[in-house]
Amino acid sequence: MIIQDGIKRMYHDKENMFYYISLMNENYQHPEMPEGAEEGIIKGIYQLEKGSGKAKNRVQLMGAGTILREVRFAAEILRSDFDVEADVWSVTSVNELTRDGQRATRWNMLNPTAAARKPYVTQVLEASEGPFIIATDNLKTYSEQLRAYIPGSYTVLGTEGFGRSDTRTQLRHFFEVNRYFVVIAALKSLADQGKIKADVVAKAIKKFGIDPEKADPMSV
Repeated sequence: MIIQDGIKRMYHDKENMFYYISLMNENYQHPEMPEGAEEGIIKGIYQLEKGSGKAKNRVQLMGAGTILREVRFAAEILRSDFDVEADVWSVTSVNELTRDGQRATRWNMLNPTAAARKPYVTQVLEASEGPFIIATDNLKTYSEQLRAYIPGSYTVLGTEGFGRSDTRTQLRHFFEVNRYFVVIAALKSLADQGKIKADVVAKAIKKFGIDPEKADPMSV
């Protein structure tokens, strides 16, 4: 979809712009494109999976890049082990969503008596229940760009500090972006909102073998 849209706008419509796609060297089977997701894919976010709605608590999990797979696994763990339902969102472009949000903010500032415009990501997410957690292969500051436009509690997981040449499993544990850290972030957000007890988070940390005294990736 993104490649097709880029070809149309750059070559057919002759718009003065460029498209880019970030590629990763991890092989995996991509999920089927949900019906009606075309607009969201181009604009930067679409719902990949919707939870069943049977659990008492719900969270919104957002993933960009290959970490989206970890986010999907995290949704399964939350559902099976913690009775927490999760909707999963694929974020195809944090930058595009940010630019859209900035355009809306600027327009609202210069048109104070007109009906306010809402950023696309706000429109898409505002009816969603529960806290929002995003995980990416990128720096935390990358996804922090969206904080002003997320309609609720927002937790960002991302890579920080110096790079590490190791297995993907070790890298994702080191940078705290794997499925288990996504689960911990989701549970902690629910605990902060008083929806579950804090000891549920503590037990999950122990269950996953995560050392609370683990070095902060930003410090090493």
